[in-house]
Amino acid sequence: MICIGITDVNAQYKTLPNITLKDLDGNNVNIQDIDNDSNPIILNFWATWCKPCKNELNNIDDLYEEWKEETNVKIIIISVDDSRSSAKVKPYINSMGWTFEGLSDPNRELARQLNVITVPHTFLINGEGKIVYEHKGYITGDEDELYEQLKLIK
Repeated sequence: MICIGITDVNAQYKTLPNITLKDLDGNNVNIQDIDNDSNPIILNFWATWCKPCKNELNNIDDLYEEWKEETNVKIIIISVDDSRSSAKVKPYINSMGWTFEGLSDPNRELARQLNVITVPHTFLINGEGKIVYEHKGYITGDEDELYEQLKLIK
């Protein structure tokens, strides 16, 4: 588990880069156009083959409704599954019943720009679109730290 505050993040990562990804229905989504009416956004990079990723997302999903009620947060999960396994992403999300918005980054273009080396890797973005917190890896309970950080910016 590694937690990094914004003071530890290079200045180039304070805002999201101008990159277009596909949503789960194949529509183009520019990452800079993601909006949540000045409320926080959590971006979570994950993969279908990553057990810690799936554990984290299951645990966050259990808390998501409560988090939305308290902070109006939006969670967007970004799959880094490559083109060979990307067809599994939407069916997997549906089978889990997750209500997160999903995007696909099969070439890891956004992941590279944000220095995502391994998954899971989570970013918290404030209402002004600035990255204020990031977390690498997952062990049970890390979602509690994420929630504490979320409450700090709301």
